[in-house]
Amino acid sequence: MSSDTKAMIRRSWGENRRITGPYDPDLAAKCANGTFVGIRKEGLLIFRGIPFACPPVGERRWKKPEPAPDGDGVYEAYYNGRTPIQTEWPTERASYYPQGEDCLYLNVWTAPKERREGKTVMVFIHGGSYGWGGTADPLYDGENFVRAHPEIVLITIGYRVGITGFVDFSQVPGGEDFPDAPNLGILDQIEALRWIRKNVSAFGGDPEKVTVFGESAGGGSVSLLPFIPAAKGLFRRVIAESGSVALTYSKDECMDFTKRLLKESGAQTMGDLMLLSEGELMKVNEKVNFYNNFPQRDGVLIPDDPYAPYREGRTVDTDILIGTNADEANYWINEVGGFVPFRLGMPIQYENNLRLLKPEDSQRVRQYMKMNSGYSLWKIAGFFTEIMFRLPAVRQAEEHSRNGGKAFMYYWKKRSRLPFLRACHAVELSYVFGNVSDTIYTGEIADQNLSRQVQDQWVRFAETGNPGNEQLPWPAYNGKDRWTMVLGDSSAAEKDPLPKQRAVLEPILDYRLNASYANMDFNVPFFWKATVKILLLIGLIIFILYLLLH
Repeated sequence: MSSDTKAMIRRSWGENRRITGPYDPDLAAKCANGTFVGIRKEGLLIFRGIPFACPPVGERRWKKPEPAPDGDGVYEAYYNGRTPIQTEWPTERASYYPQGEDCLYLNVWTAPKERREGKTVMVFIHGGSYGWGGTADPLYDGENFVRAHPEIVLITIGYRVGITGFVDFSQVPGGEDFPDAPNLGILDQIEALRWIRKNVSAFGGDPEKVTVFGESAGGGSVSLLPFIPAAKGLFRRVIAESGSVALTYSKDECMDFTKRLLKESGAQTMGDLMLLSEGELMKVNEKVNFYNNFPQRDGVLIPDDPYAPYREGRTVDTDILIGTNADEANYWINEVGGFVPFRLGMPIQYENNLRLLKPEDSQRVRQYMKMNSGYSLWKIAGFFTEIMFRLPAVRQAEEHSRNGGKAFMYYWKKRSRLPFLRACHAVELSYVFGNVSDTIYTGEIADQNLSRQVQDQWVRFAETGNPGNEQLPWPAYNGKDRWTMVLGDSSAAEKDPLPKQRAVLEPILDYRLNASYANMDFNVPFFWKATVKILLLIGLIIFILYLLLH
């Protein structure tokens, strides 16, 4: 990321203050916890940094969110709330915005001249592997979206991530007082949705017409919310982009992060952890953030089998649009530092995963590799795309539709122009938000026609429950026909894309493989083969230099 971009993000910081004098009532929204005064921009009203919960600081650290108290004060809503604590990272641009524990705020875009009430509401939940991200990321700015669709009220919400949002303290002395800590970020999202239901009419929205959508961790979140009892009645539809219930951890997998947190902080009890200042917590986070947890399958909020609620019909009252990108795993080329580390790390992770499989399932994976042509690295990347993204989404949609739930599936094929990324994870976001000049993943100004088409489809789904129209029909998904909208340079609905790959790899989903590298073992064949090749190459170079010098 350029220093100019960092500076731009940091310059956008400001603190919303209480207004004690006169204000323009046409810019204000009266909510239960106060009146919030936004800004007008070319016909839009924009509200930033509205609190939806009590600040989770002090005694509220690692506790479930408490609703913002009712009040009659008047406040500015000019600036984003703080980004949750996380490591600064180039592709997570909200990380360069001021951070803090006090991060439970939301933003609203609305066009009052279109109509002042009864609008469909779309609530976006950002991604970031449940350890990064925030509403200050310019990619999630809703201005272009609402300008193109003034019939929508768009809201983006913040939630705790990583060290403050997903930690299991059950084995730490005193941890019994923090039972919600493994899934606080999800509870924050539910609290935001409660606030929205209670207050969105002040912005022209209809609380009975709420759709939640998200990408990556956000897509995982909106896949979990339909079966959580506390979230029932807070929305009617979800759009999950490149995320599903598969993006979760077991209790055992979550404990590695806790051990690292205790080691790096020097804490032995919850009392010790609670005494850490915010600054100290941020320093500890720099050492542990790359091992952060996904939501925990705790058996309370999220079952051990995360597909079970869909299979049992507990989500049938929610309409679902879900999909993935053709080359999801290629996104991590830049995340791990470039092609070379990706070339070395991906096969090691792959061979670690193979060790977990029964012989007959290892054979399935080898069969998958044989049916795909090309360079072996792209085959391995394709395996992770299938097993972590596409096939979990397919299973989720299939289980949902089997019980009479309405599901729609998409498959994104429009490629990035950045080297090697192809149709990678997150590449669709510039199109969805209409921020076509944001080239962080696309590598070029996005195709405006495709952007308009996808926005129209997302909005149609939010408004009607069907993303298709006469010009581009989009049949509902089911386990028989498996109709899928393929989105790219030309878009069309297709039956059952990649059926052979699905048939071969679908049983592997039961292993719950994920991207956790906390306990990655380098003692695998690829590592030693690569080491030998590197040593031979070094030896050859030394030999050539010897000949040249003598």
